[in-house]
Amino acid sequence: MSRIIPIGSVHEGPASIYSEYNENQLFHFYEPQGGIFIAESLNVIERAIHMGCQIESFLVEPKFVSAVEPWASEDTPIYTAQQSVMSELVGYHVSRGVLSAMRRPVLPRPEEILQNSEIHRVAVLEAVQNPTNVGAIIRSAAALGADTVLLTEGCSDPLYRRASRVSMGTVFQVPWTYLPDNLPDLPAYLRQNGFASAAMALTDASVPIDDPRVSKEEKLAIILGTESDGLKPETIASSDYVIRIPMSHGVDSLNVAAASAIAFWQLRYQG
Repeated sequence: MSRIIPIGSVHEGPASIYSEYNENQLFHFYEPQGGIFIAESLNVIERAIHMGCQIESFLVEPKFVSAVEPWASEDTPIYTAQQSVMSELVGYHVSRGVLSAMRRPVLPRPEEILQNSEIHRVAVLEAVQNPTNVGAIIRSAAALGADTVLLTEGCSDPLYRRASRVSMGTVFQVPWTYLPDNLPDLPAYLRQNGFASAAMALTDASVPIDDPRVSKEEKLAIILGTESDGLKPETIASSDYVIRIPMSHGVDSLNVAAASAIAFWQLRYQG
């Protein structure tokens, strides 16, 4: 039997990992071996388990104990708390009653992903800092034909609680990893690994997203920029294509997550 441990506070004892550590501290929790992330909701936890993530503990409302027990070993703590106690974590009804602290998975090297012959469409996020946007982009990638997601330094971590929740657990289905730090030329790196690059940006040289030259590329990386400043000028200048989504009513751009969904569908591989 797993250990079921009722608690009256999330701020004391072993269960404090859910409340007293920020995302960065969790990331480095077992450094140098790795870290922890907090998975929220049964759906997200189940997908993380299928990816092979190791469970450290659960924090659940009592009514959800039976739902998580099949995933727990006899040594896995299942902390139980009333909803009023769990809401202390963020101040509102949280988590659909279920949280799990899990060990971070070992990420593949980007070259391993790019050199996979079955990978044809890559989403590249350049300094996308909002975890909601990162989660939404990965969800769109899973649904709309992007095979993998690569992130530059400065991007929000896909395993942040908000990002994984917004992704509906697809962060554990779509392969993703971080690119090497301080790449001097991102599009050149992608070309070296067999991918043409399409930078999404509003410039005088950009072409509509439905330009047939772009969609005909067998291997294509779609580069999306930060929410405020967009892509770096040097990334735009070095890309094989610069693309835009045609707009109406004087609107010049979309939120990066919305734009990504359109791009993934329009440029999906159809070979």
